This record gives sequence, structure tokens and C-alpha cells, in this order.
Amino acid sequence: MTLPTEPRALKAALASYQRPNHRRSIIEILVTAVPLAALWGLALFAVNRGWWWGVLLTLPAAAFLVRLFMIQHDCGHAAFFRSPKANAWTGRIIGVLTATPYDYWRRTHAIHHATSGNLDRRSLGAVDTLTVEEYRARPWLLRAAYRLYRHPLVMFGLGPCYMFVLQHRAPIGLMRESRAWLSVVGNNLGLALLIVPQILLAGPVAFLAVHLPIVVLAASIGVWLFYVQHQFEGAHWARSERWSLHEAALHGSSHLHLPAVLRWFTANIGAHHVHHVGSKIPFYRLPQVMNDHPQLKTMSRITLIDGVRAMRLSLWDEAAGRLISFREARRKAPVVQNA
Repeated sequence: MTLPTEPRALKAALASYQRPNHRRSIIEILVTAVPLAALWGLALFAVNRGWWWGVLLTLPAAAFLVRLFMIQHDCGHAAFFRSPKANAWTGRIIGVLTATPYDYWRRTHAIHHATSGNLDRRSLGAVDTLTVEEYRARPWLLRAAYRLYRHPLVMFGLGPCYMFVLQHRAPIGLMRESRAWLSVVGNNLGLALLIVPQILLAGPVAFLAVHLPIVVLAASIGVWLFYVQHQFEGAHWARSERWSLHEAALHGSSHLHLPAVLRWFTANIGAHHVHHVGSKIPFYRLPQVMNDHPQLKTMSRITLIDGVRAMRLSLWDEAAGRLISFREARRKAPVVQNA
């Protein structure tokens, strides 16, 4: 099938893929949640008995938790069920496991979709990205802080820990909104109901050795996935006067081509350019879209290795129209010492 290039025609061409299949959606929840619960419970049981091999189960459990978050993500786009209530309550329940307040996250994620790739509207729900000129104009202390923020150990290690363990405990960025507070407080209460029984039944050591690693590992994987979806060689960013939702979706979002097993665990989120064009398409229908429109397979395509290499990209070079590393920026011109 030929893919239309005009934005409205493109959205119309993808509209037929947007209707959820309730039976398929329920099956997807079961094949994700049941193994996760089994691995989580077995790991707690093993560690509580002093069988430390149970800690090894946290890695596959984290992979299933990543997939569960992708289901929560589809709920946030009203893509998983036809009923708004079914999407909302499924997302809220999953949000307890992922330590992500559903309604608060849904709002910030909607902002991300509405502003992705727009240099004049960088705000909530995105990875903070400076242009080369903005970086050079900052005082040395703020430049150092930004370099620290963009360091892989912080971005994909300490950052996810902070975000999911601490930051999500308050509606950062939406502190004046009562609905955001209700979402966060409800999520915190749900977490307490999840955590306290684990500590009482398996003990605090088992909780620290199992629950936290599962959440933190899943968070790190999720943040890396989100990062490479919009921070990659060939990404498209523009100022408001030249920015369009269509261009930002297809060329500012990557097609991360993963091996089949990783595509399953990440719920096809690698086809992120398609997701941004049609956010109400359930993840299990994204492969069908790609097969029906083969030209999408090569558009904004990056590999796993490309995604790893993209971790060095930290600044947007407006003159060159591309993301570059700190080293490349240093080679272009000396940093002005602006204390």
C-alpha cells in the first residue's frame, strides 16, 4: 500500500488500525502480568529463604514490567480498550506496579506528544535538551550540571531511580493541579498496599533485594527506550514557525529495529514514528501497519547499536540541523567562559 504524505490523509489511512480488540487486549495483559507475578513471587520466596539465586529472577521480571508499562502507555492513549473507564482503571492499577501515577503521567505524556521536536516548546514529558548556543551561553556551573545530567550513568542509572522512586511521589510540574495531586496520592497509597505485605511476608531484605531491583531495572530500560525514540542520529527538531506535528512524528521519532524477542518485551514501541502518527493504534497492531506500508520500515530506522551510540548525543546544533556530542560542540568553537 502507498502511504499518503499529507498529514490528514496519513491519519485517515491509519484510522482503521485504531480499534482495539478486547479479547486480544485481555490476553496481552494475562501473558504479561501472570509471568511477572510468578517471577516476582518466586524471587521473594527464594531470597527470604536465603537462596540468593532468586535475585537473578529480577532481570526477566523487569523485562515483563517494561511490557506492562507499555500496556499502561497504550491505556494512556485510549488505545487498549474502547471504554475510557477500562483504560483509566487498567492504567491506574498497572501504575502501582510501575510506580507511575497514571493520570499525572498521562497528562505530561500528552504534552510530550503535542510538543515533541519543537525547540520552542520543550517542557514536561521530555528529555531536557539544549541547543549548542544555549549551552555555551550558560554559566560554567550550569554547563557542568547539564553535562552531569546527560552522562549515561545519570541518565540511565541514577536518573530513573530518582524519577520512579522519588520524583513520581509528587506531581512535579503540575503542583497546582488537584487532579495531579489526586493521581499521585492514589498511586502512593497503592504502593503502600503493595509494599507493606511484601515486607511483612518476606522481610525487608527480600523486599530491597527483589522489589527495588525490578522497578529500577525496568525504569532504566524504559528511560533508554524513551531516549532513543527522540534522541538519535537523523532526528528532526525545528522552531515553531517551521515545526509540524506530521514531520515531528515521522522524522523526529525513531524506528528502533529490535530482534523479535525484544520487540515482544517492548510491545513494539520501537515503531515509535508510527505511534506518534497514530497514538490510538494498539501496540499489537503496529506490526500490521508496518507490513501494510513497507516504506515505514526504512523511515527513521535505527538499530540497537545505533541506539547505544546515540547515548553520546547531547546538544542540538541548529546550524547543522542535527544532534551532536559535547566533543563535537567543543571542536566547532571554544566555550565562552560566562561565570
